[in-house]
Amino acid sequence: MREGVILNPHYKDMGNLYGSEYWTYLLPARVGEDRARRVTQARLPMGVDEAFELGLATRRLPGNVESADWELLRAAAELAASPDLARRIAAKRAHRAGDEAEKPLAAYREEELRRMRRNFYGFDPSYHVARYNFIRKTPKSRTPVTLAVHRANAGHSDRRNTMR
Repeated sequence: MREGVILNPHYKDMGNLYGSEYWTYLLPARVGEDRARRVTQARLPMGVDEAFELGLATRRLPGNVESADWELLRAAAELAASPDLARRIAAKRAHRAGDEAEKPLAAYREEELRRMRRNFYGFDPSYHVARYNFIRKTPKSRTPVTLAVHRANAGHSDRRNTMR
């Protein structure tokens, strides 16, 4: 992951979208169930340090694009020339086959798409509004409450103070 990159590894602010294909397989496999739940429910942006702590990133690249590209090419060439590459690929293939035997990727996809259909065809239009705004790069009119938590709490205390 390049220095200075900010991830938003969740979909809920996109009209409460459930996810994207295979995230229920890939994310927990990468970071564990608890961390996957934390990432997808928190709705918070994440920097390089947190991505490393969670296991989403495994290599820290320089912030400069050209330097990062060079480092990435060097690392890929090193990996391709590694004497244990065939063993690593075989281990990944065996692990994937075990996962497939336990629950096929097609089942993950079908479950996710079943949930996402509600976003696309359900009664709540928020996904379509968010998609429209995202595609047209419409800026948000205000910071979401998930980021501006002080607004969510302030609203309650303001009402109490005005009722006294």
